[in-house]
Amino acid sequence: MRILLVEDEENIKDVVKLNLEMEDYEVVTSGNGKEALKLIAGQHFDLLILDVMLPEVDGFQICEQVRLTNMEVPIIFLTAKDTSIDRINGLKKGADDYLTKPFHLEELLLRVNNLIKRSSKAPDNTPEIYTFENNKINFITFEANTENGVYNLTKKEVKLLKLLIDRKNEVVSRQQILQSVWGYDVYPSTRTIDNFILSFRKYFEKQPREPKHFLSIRGVGYKFVP
Repeated sequence: MRILLVEDEENIKDVVKLNLEMEDYEVVTSGNGKEALKLIAGQHFDLLILDVMLPEVDGFQICEQVRLTNMEVPIIFLTAKDTSIDRINGLKKGADDYLTKPFHLEELLLRVNNLIKRSSKAPDNTPEIYTFENNKINFITFEANTENGVYNLTKKEVKLLKLLIDRKNEVVSRQQILQSVWGYDVYPSTRTIDNFILSFRKYFEKQPREPKHFLSIRGVGYKFVP
């Protein structure tokens, strides 16, 4: 599990990083809000720990930016801003937890562990056989029977299909797809996903050039419509 720790106080950053690593987490650190956004855009993290008062871009702004495209990654604020208004503001921005300084390391570690456990227990709601229009996907045999033919699906194709079908009629961000299907520390090109979507259109769409099931939402991600 990978954690991004964004904290500009070196002493706190070093102590928190060391203790998280002792819990077997891989920890990436940053002391600058702008740099943190670049790290988030280019890498996969299972949890974010954000200070609020940061150079260039503050923690509240980081949280807002992340939540535009990723509602799944847990976010904890770890900050000296300790008023009830600050706490409410942080939670409204989309944070899952808010811990004020000074804090107990054991409490922080418990909160981190609980959030990661909760986020990693996403249920698999996809049936063994899924049908839409004249298409049938068997998630046990990895076989797709369609109007265009019979196809043997790869493991990656099955994982991506499951994700899109579980979230049918919802836009799924590129970051969520890369995190769930590839799980890379550093993501491959988003063109990789485009190629998978083109394959799905060839398999399942009556008119692949005018898709109605596998849609690209410019600048955001992809959507499956049964």
